Amino acid sequence: MARNSYELGLGLSEEHAALADSVSAFAERTITAGQVRAAVEAKSEAKFPEFWQALVDQDLLGLHVPEAHGGQGGGLLTLAVALEALGRNISPGPFVPTVLSCAVLAAADSKVGIEVLPGMLDGSRTAALALGAPFHVEREHAEPERGGYRLTGSTDAVLGGQHADVLLLPAEVGDEIRWVVVDSAELTVTGQDSIDVLRGSARVEADGVLVAAERVLDGLGEQRVRAIAAVVLGAEAVGIMSWCVSTAAEYAKTRVQFGRPIGQFQGVKHKCAHMGIALEKARAVVWDAASALDKGDDTADFAADVAAVIVADSAVQVAQDCIQVHGGIGFTWEHDAHLYYRRALALRGVLGTREQRANRVAEQALAGVSRASVLELPAEADAIRAAVRAELAPIAAIEDEDDQLIALGDSGWVQPHLPRPYGRGAGPLEQIVISQEVKAAGIAMPQLLMGGWAVSAVVGHGTEQQKRDLAVPTLRGDLVWCQLFSEPGAGSDLASLSTRAEKVEGGWKVTGQKIWTTVAQFADWAMLIARTDPSRPKHEGITYFVLDMATPGVTVRPLREMTGSALFNEVFLDEVFIPDANVIGEVNDGWHVARTTLAGERVALSQKMEAYASDSDLMQFVRGRELGPVGRYHFGELIAESQAIDLIGSRVVLGQLSGADVSTTSSVGKLLGMGLGQAISEFVVAELGAAGTVAVPGEPSDKAMEQLIAGRATTIYGGTTEVQLNVIGERMLGLPRD
Repeated sequence: MARNSYELGLGLSEEHAALADSVSAFAERTITAGQVRAAVEAKSEAKFPEFWQALVDQDLLGLHVPEAHGGQGGGLLTLAVALEALGRNISPGPFVPTVLSCAVLAAADSKVGIEVLPGMLDGSRTAALALGAPFHVEREHAEPERGGYRLTGSTDAVLGGQHADVLLLPAEVGDEIRWVVVDSAELTVTGQDSIDVLRGSARVEADGVLVAAERVLDGLGEQRVRAIAAVVLGAEAVGIMSWCVSTAAEYAKTRVQFGRPIGQFQGVKHKCAHMGIALEKARAVVWDAASALDKGDDTADFAADVAAVIVADSAVQVAQDCIQVHGGIGFTWEHDAHLYYRRALALRGVLGTREQRANRVAEQALAGVSRASVLELPAEADAIRAAVRAELAPIAAIEDEDDQLIALGDSGWVQPHLPRPYGRGAGPLEQIVISQEVKAAGIAMPQLLMGGWAVSAVVGHGTEQQKRDLAVPTLRGDLVWCQLFSEPGAGSDLASLSTRAEKVEGGWKVTGQKIWTTVAQFADWAMLIARTDPSRPKHEGITYFVLDMATPGVTVRPLREMTGSALFNEVFLDEVFIPDANVIGEVNDGWHVARTTLAGERVALSQKMEAYASDSDLMQFVRGRELGPVGRYHFGELIAESQAIDLIGSRVVLGQLSGADVSTTSSVGKLLGMGLGQAISEFVVAELGAAGTVAVPGEPSDKAMEQLIAGRATTIYGGTTEVQLNVIGERMLGLPRD
């Protein structure tokens, strides 16, 4: 299906997708393995690689530079797309350092760009940006002299600095860190042995070098320069991760040990799945930061700091895992895995320590900076919004809560993705608008819990009588449902269930045991799957029933959980009679019913589990509290992780708007969301120390302890983390099933 050309900051337009394909094809065609290996073995890096002129001819050097400065005007998001594509083909040369320098020059309010940018854009000159220690004078501040400044100092590990014609150096100008533009001929530049053997770094020294005042970049503080660097270098890191993920997955599919592909072993499959998850997170935060900088958002620097926290270390970890998956061959000089690992390490190094990056996020979050994932909807949303608002107005005016719930259910607002009259037949865009308008109107929706799944199955596969008798009252909030799927011997592996349904006159007699059944003790009805034909393969011969929980032979025994409460239950079925009228769909087709309900058409605007520890709990805890260095560091990490999950959720919605299959990305978001809730509650309890283990007046310990204990369930029910990793590994990466 063709992608719709939504120009939405968190996703790619068709133009971006076409650019990515074009750059990938160019890189594969032009940057040959022989050229890369020749550069690896060279004693000293050449200034320009063999493919440099071909790269220049593609007009990629000025892709992001405004047209007023002689560039293509595509912005940083467009450059990020190209850099990811190029990053998959590890290459020598000054391209990334030069485009980074161009981005900084273009963002400044200085005329020096007019002087130096043309040579960079036509490929005749190269540049490098230093992000290390600032240069200074003897009194540790830049001193005006003859209309300029005399700089003294040194900095190491300047990426691409060895052969750069122009260097952008940080300097202490008054109380600020500013960047100055200096020709390399005025400096002492010494190549350094770099961990990245394809792109040299250099030590740059200045001894009283005079820099004209007009070569000091105005309108560009330290935070913004680091933000641009985080996006440009982060985008290349995403390309590195992309290569590592695909290469490891392909190897895991074909490498055979103990008689089967190693990708079937959970240890390897889960490692690859974690690599894929890291890639999804990295893409989301880099694209968001690039888009924010392009638009001039007030929170652009915050978005870039989040990207720096997420991407830099993830790229290194993914490259390490790529080597690990390959085993001994991955540790050889001849295999390219170490080249990607080395580049990931070099990029992480120039972006600063993880502590520095996380603390920048923490500092902004503590100061009240936050960045909402706002969906920029297409123009047609306005007409939908006006109609939805008008229809919701009389319902919002209903004062009686029960009457309002009936009106919501009967008008299709509760599950709008369902077909009329049970829903509104709403597509993804209309669902988003409805959700926004319901919230704006202050309308409280009924909490269907398991009823949402039940209604989807009944409406999607049931008879008209079943829809009237069950779907309608459920949507009004009159019926409570539970789900009788899991069994003691069939938890996540539902197809292995042993509950039997034997055909009798007028219906079926069901015998078996179910477990981990939420709210069974309060439920009016249950969704039940049972084996009706044991002679068929395990995914066949299963039938989907609805069961009145008041039926004789149903025994519910609450299970006391580690929280002390009893939300889950075990349910015993002793020759329970279910009439034929309560079969949903066809006999022996229950697996299909269970897996293909209309719930898949629903748009979820959040991947987080708000019933457990959430962002608001985290912010409420830290507000007004003095965090120590370790606490601030972990707080910054949690904020960055939370932001990444929000962005993945937005990407899921954007994918649904464009008609793409988002099931795998959605699984990634849910998996990360479950882990975030646990991490937040663990952080709060750990920060409280002894007070986190007892109820202390005035402290949030009661809620924190409850969330910590209850949160352990989030990575178990609905499919354990390990099962989710299997699904991601198989569906995202194509790894073989066990």
